[in-house]
Amino acid sequence: MNTIGDRADISRILMQVRDMQSQLQDNRINPAQQDVAINDVQHLPPLSETKSTGFGDLLKQAVDSVNDTQMKSAELQRAYELGDENVDLTEVMIQMQKATVSFEAMTQVRNRLISAYQDIMNMPI
Repeated sequence: MNTIGDRADISRILMQVRDMQSQLQDNRINPAQQDVAINDVQHLPPLSETKSTGFGDLLKQAVDSVNDTQMKSAELQRAYELGDENVDLTEVMIQMQKATVSFEAMTQVRNRLISAYQDIMNMPI
């Protein structure tokens, strides 16, 4: 079931991915952007220190982040089930929801990537 909230979440995630991609591509100052304020230019890393990050690296980081969230959720659940008094039920529930939401978001991004790949492969040459 696709609801408006699901579409908004997917759109928000895709916007974040596009923002990260544009930030990676804009590590150098374009001639068209020479009127950028000096303060903004001072925050950019020098060209010799820029490290290009590929899409695969970004995707791996995202998957690792989702995995870390799920592992933390499992650890908190286990600690609560074993009777650890330092673990609060609300903390466990919040972490479980974070893990669920992050996994669902990753699944939606994967579905969009597969759909885009299929669209590209079906394009006439």
